[in-house]
Amino acid sequence: MTIRLLALVIALLLVLWVPQLRGLRDWRWFRRWSEECNGVHGAAHVILVLALPAVVAGVIGAVLGSVMWLGIVWLAFAVAVLVYTLGPRYLESDIEAILEADTPDGRSHAAQALRVHSDDDAALPVDAHALVEAAVVSSLKRRFGVVFWFLLLGPGGAVLYRVAQLLGDNANTDADSRSAARRFAEAIDWLPAHLMVFAMALVSDFDAVMRAWRAWHRSPTRSPYTFESGFLGAVARAGVNADVEAGDEGDEDTANPALELIDTRRLLLRVLLVWLAVMAALVLIRWMA
Repeated sequence: MTIRLLALVIALLLVLWVPQLRGLRDWRWFRRWSEECNGVHGAAHVILVLALPAVVAGVIGAVLGSVMWLGIVWLAFAVAVLVYTLGPRYLESDIEAILEADTPDGRSHAAQALRVHSDDDAALPVDAHALVEAAVVSSLKRRFGVVFWFLLLGPGGAVLYRVAQLLGDNANTDADSRSAARRFAEAIDWLPAHLMVFAMALVSDFDAVMRAWRAWHRSPTRSPYTFESGFLGAVARAGVNADVEAGDEGDEDTANPALELIDTRRLLLRVLLVWLAVMAALVLIRWMA
């Protein structure tokens, strides 16, 4: 647990301080591998395509972790895997591009980088609530999902999460396989999405966040037997609106896209700090025990 937390902190700092590393995230090999498996369709295609990279990363991590003197090698491998799987785009840069755009067309063009699926036909509107939801869901896909599965399963978990997202967004995959991949991606998003909600409740307006979470789940159209993570957007809007209405920026206009995005960026940073603080507390408790 300790070395995983250390690897995570190092990787997050590297991504922040050495932006050139983001350009090394080349996933063309995975798309070619997916196309090689196009003879198999549906869930079988998903299992075949995802298993190889995830198992390889997991086996390498297990071998390195099983030998005490290779601990520093495992750390380097874990950091490399995290740097590679986080993203593939840097969320804060995309938010900054929207905030700095001078024209409506420029803002609309910059906002499209926040779309969850690149093949979505509808353009993302430059609307406060739509941008908040897109930014928070993107943070789950780009950062928090990778972090959660890395902390739970190690490098293999981080690779599994990223390739699942990539497969669901691969336009060259047949419709049945892409649909199965997206259902799997939604399933593995469910736990980290809930942990994000609980962290938002701690760092934002607790009542507003939990009220939105309960309202979403109580809707008659929701099924308790599906792993939907759509509640994350509704919860994020409630938390950000509550913060903006509190007047932290001297402006209470919840329809202002720039104001809502600025507060969203701050909220996501606080959520990340809560996750790291909880991990550090667990490490400390383990040491004391």
